[in-house]
Amino acid sequence: MTTTTSTRYTLGGDEHLFVELSESMSLDAFFRGLLITNELSARSLAGVTEICPANASFQVRFDPDVLDVRRLQAVLEEIESRIGDRESTLDTRIVEIPVYYQDPWTHETLMRFRERHQDPSSTDIEYAARINGYADVDSFIEAHSGTPWFVSMVGFVAGLPFMYQMVERDKQIQVPKYLTPRTDTPKQTVGYGGSFSCIYSVRGAGGYQMFGVTPVPIYDPEHKSDHLSEFAIFFKPGDIVTYRPIDRAEYDEILAAVERNDYTLRTAPVTFSLAEFEADPAGYPARMLEALDED
Repeated sequence: MTTTTSTRYTLGGDEHLFVELSESMSLDAFFRGLLITNELSARSLAGVTEICPANASFQVRFDPDVLDVRRLQAVLEEIESRIGDRESTLDTRIVEIPVYYQDPWTHETLMRFRERHQDPSSTDIEYAARINGYADVDSFIEAHSGTPWFVSMVGFVAGLPFMYQMVERDKQIQVPKYLTPRTDTPKQTVGYGGSFSCIYSVRGAGGYQMFGVTPVPIYDPEHKSDHLSEFAIFFKPGDIVTYRPIDRAEYDEILAAVERNDYTLRTAPVTFSLAEFEADPAGYPARMLEALDED
C-alpha cells in the first residue's frame, strides 16, 4: 500500500487494513489513532464492520464487496490530515481503581515462578523499584499510583486493558516481562511489562511483573456488578485510570461490597487536551484528577 504520510498501511488478507502510526508508543501516536478511529466510527462508513484501536496503530475490518480498500485508505488519510493533535480534545472519563499492592496471592504466585524471573532473589515489585532507580518499594508504589494512565487498548484476553502512564517520556517506568511466561496469574492482578501497566481480567498465563491486585472486577460475562450490568467489559480505549493504594482491611471491605453488589467505582467525565498535557505534564494530570472529587 502507498501513502502520502509517514503512516503505514498494510493489508491483512482481504478484509483487514492495518494502520501503523508510529514504530514506538507515545501519547501523541496513541491520541492521534484514537481521534482517527473515533471519527471513522462516527462517519458510519458503509462496509466498515469493525474498528480495533491499539497502542500506536489500529486495524479496520471491512467488507471488500461493499468498500474498496483504496477508498477506505483515502478516507483515513483525509481524516488524519484534518486532525491537529495539539488543537484537539477527547471527551472521556477518569476511573479510580483501588489496588492492594504486595498482596499475598500474587506474592505466592510469583514465588512459584522465580526460576522464570530475571532476579529470583527479589520479588517483582522489588526488582521493578531497583531497576527504575527508586530508593525502596514504597517510593515505587508512590510513582506507580501517583499519576494517571491512559487505556490505550483492550484485548488479547477479554477485557484486559493496556495502560500508558501520563508522564514525560524520560520518567516512564520500564520493566521487562518475565524471561519465560508463567502458567498462572491471579484474576485482577495489576501487572507491568515494558512501558505498560495492565489488569488481568481473568486467571491464566502471563508474563508481566505482578505488583498487586484489585478487588474490583473489570470483566464479567454474567453482568453481576452494576458497572458491568450493560457490557461484560468495563474498560475502553481512551479511559483514564488512577490507581489508589489500599490495605488488606479495605481490600476485604471492597470485596464484600462487590459480592453484595453494593460497590460503586469512582468515575467522572473529563475532557483531555494533549496540548495542555504537553505544556504542563506534571500539573495537568493532577488537575484532571480533581474531577473525581467534584463529581
